[in-house]
Amino acid sequence: MTNVFFYAVPYDKGHVTLALESGVDGIIVELGREESVRALSKIPVLSAEDQCFVHLAGKPDEEVAVHLLSQGKRVILKEGWEIIPVENILAQSDNLAVEVDSLDRARLAAGILERGVKTLVVLPQAVGDLKSIVRELKLSQGVLDLGTANITTVRPAGLGHRVCVDTMSRLQSGQGMLVGNSSAFTFLINAETESNPYVAPRPFRINAGAVHAYTAMPGDKTSYLDELDTGSEVLIVAADGSTTLATVGRCKVEVRPMLLIEAECGGRRGSIFLQNAETIRLVRPDGCPVSVVDLHPGDAVLCRMDQAGRHFGMRITEDIKE
Repeated sequence: MTNVFFYAVPYDKGHVTLALESGVDGIIVELGREESVRALSKIPVLSAEDQCFVHLAGKPDEEVAVHLLSQGKRVILKEGWEIIPVENILAQSDNLAVEVDSLDRARLAAGILERGVKTLVVLPQAVGDLKSIVRELKLSQGVLDLGTANITTVRPAGLGHRVCVDTMSRLQSGQGMLVGNSSAFTFLINAETESNPYVAPRPFRINAGAVHAYTAMPGDKTSYLDELDTGSEVLIVAADGSTTLATVGRCKVEVRPMLLIEAECGGRRGSIFLQNAETIRLVRPDGCPVSVVDLHPGDAVLCRMDQAGRHFGMRITEDIKE
């Protein structure tokens, strides 16, 4: 994930406050201004005088940047950098920062060599883009390919411990978490965004399934639902495949009546246990949530196909069947 720092030189308290509210990872200020920022927020504050700024005007400048990086120095490329020289440096070191003066330049830097630079240093002229830069480059986790699964079975499955994941974010209709009995076949479980006659919407909550189920996590990892805890970062997925991050505020594990839901997609079969209640919903291909109590064989819902094989949540190559 790309780090975003704000370059508060010259110092402007209004700009610094906006940067802090936007969720930047740190602030760079003139020497002697550090305590002014630390009084506002617990956040890394760096002195501009302690950074190694390099202006890429030619090949020798690339070599200077690489040499400084090899010595463990913080190197920041001055705005005006071009893609090829940055690629050359990234091929030799991942620990690179670049200045950006707009959202477009931030997007460009974040996509170089498909992994981007480690740190963006947003200049004061881009302060108006700060919220968009943080939202896109820190929270977005890319786009996932979602498929359409056809429901084959919906039947009561007795009592089980289910997990409600309450996040610190308000989610939208069609957003939720990817959960399944297998990491290779997960269902998009909609957050409790919809109104019904019995309970108010709780758009921060995903009633995600049984404790043993896998859920897709940031960084191409998985986790058992039972392992999620306060402070965990979870992957939030929308019906169009776009992703973002949310932080778990709490998890509620309670015994509830469960349903076994089975489905098929492209000749592959998958399943999930979800609470037998009207407020639990999957997502149809058009992005509309559908309650599990209204779900029938033949109905289409969104899912994600993947390769089986995980060890402590990390992808491995192994002959495995889940």
